[in-house]
Amino acid sequence: MLATLIPLFDENMSVKAYSIFTQKANYLMNPIYLGTGFNDGAGHITGLEVINSMGIESLTTDSDIFVPVTNVSLFSDIAEQCEAPNDRICILIDKGVRPEDMYVNRIQELKAMGFKFAIRKLAVPDFEPYRSILKLMDYIMLDHKKIVIEKARIYFSKVYPDIKLIAGNIETQEIFEGLKERGGYQLYEGEFYRVPITKGNKEVAPVKINYIDLLNTVNNPDFDLTDAADIIQRDTALVISLLEMVNHMAINSEITSIRHAAAMLGQRELKKWITTAVTKQLCDDKPSEVARVSLLRAKFAENLAPIFELAGQSQELFMMGLFSVLDVILDKPMSEALNLVKVSKNVSRALIEKDGPYSSIYDFVLQYESGNWTEIDRIMLLNNMDSEAVFSAYIETLKWYRTLFIK
Repeated sequence: MLATLIPLFDENMSVKAYSIFTQKANYLMNPIYLGTGFNDGAGHITGLEVINSMGIESLTTDSDIFVPVTNVSLFSDIAEQCEAPNDRICILIDKGVRPEDMYVNRIQELKAMGFKFAIRKLAVPDFEPYRSILKLMDYIMLDHKKIVIEKARIYFSKVYPDIKLIAGNIETQEIFEGLKERGGYQLYEGEFYRVPITKGNKEVAPVKINYIDLLNTVNNPDFDLTDAADIIQRDTALVISLLEMVNHMAINSEITSIRHAAAMLGQRELKKWITTAVTKQLCDDKPSEVARVSLLRAKFAENLAPIFELAGQSQELFMMGLFSVLDVILDKPMSEALNLVKVSKNVSRALIEKDGPYSSIYDFVLQYESGNWTEIDRIMLLNNMDSEAVFSAYIETLKWYRTLFIK
């Protein structure tokens, strides 16, 4: 099994929901399953399996999760398969669920249990025939690349005013800003929040220079704890975070200084804390998803290291993932952004040139993040990779990420 979470934003770039996309089998390794119900496990819903295996609070504390189902699994024992609160689950269907009585009745049954519903992949000619389905939907996903989304927005605002509109497949910030300006959409989905910066001449804010200095300090071999402590004390937010961390570890200890707190953590733990805490601070003026992407890519790349036979380079791979959105964080092209931090040549080659020994794992992380299962299948087949090991690496990444925000 493979799974990934894809965020959905409101107009303020706050994450309000996630879609969970899964794949049960590698079709390139098992072509016999193409065209069968195997990927859906007939009535088995793999998205719910992922949520159950981790607990919905490990994935998100307050957002809804969109879970795709097929026209077959729609009739399965969804309520029994779902261990999360029903009202946190939005069942995502497509045009395979037809405007026929048996489907309409089933949707009404599930809505009575508290489940929400969303539909995607409808073309404009489908709008009228799908009236009986659409009037039961809480959301509709509109792909702006495949339909004239402005006309669709006007149509739904008049005919189905209670349906929340999701503008999907948004590639750039410019498209997002245009859609937001016209209004009418409740959620936005796409790669626009992590598009690489190709131009930029903004000065890096002094506070970010301080954070970068701190990252550079702890990435030096055998860095001096006192040097790191002296940089930490320049920033109140970092001082508070450090003291919270130390007090959590040693309740009865009296902390006399920032250097004392740093010494109590020790070099290894201090470096781990700084790497994650500083990343969150660097992203403070960006959408929250940028920090999430940075940290998830970092840990996922680290967890994948043994699978790619790069276990000895796991820490470098962590830094590669961490800095993979540094251009977005600093509003500079990646080549300029990386000049400000101390990274290895292999990390730089992967992030700038998409080349070198780390480029394959970086590409894998990006493809997985986007749920591009066809390309993931191809890479795993060529490298004889175990899908369960990959899935486990991703799940452990999500669990690790949640622990960063649990006091």
